[in-house]
Amino acid sequence: MTGWLDTALRWLSFGLMVLGAAFALTAAIALVRFPDTLSRMHAATKPQVVGLVLVLIGATIQLRGHGNVWMLLLVGLFTLLTIPAVAHLLGRTAYREQRDRDGLLLINELGDDVD
Repeated sequence: MTGWLDTALRWLSFGLMVLGAAFALTAAIALVRFPDTLSRMHAATKPQVVGLVLVLIGATIQLRGHGNVWMLLLVGLFTLLTIPAVAHLLGRTAYREQRDRDGLLLINELGDDVD
């Protein structure tokens, strides 16, 4: 590659990794600051996964042409496939454990279906 294109890709890679790290940092702060499990679940899934994917894309750009790029793509794919199921199970468990708390949910749409 030419010199300017290589430099531009390095800066793009750097920017994506820093942005991904910022997403992960905000997710970590939210996990500590949010009051209950249901709101922490949001912070543990969405910004954390977006941050990881941004870091993986930045690392893929940095390692282009290297054999480890496929491993990074597999990590991103498995993360995107497993996080929704984990979040669903965590939400169900949190609902079962905390549904007797007053003010947790305004409308109880599940009722006794979870039992």
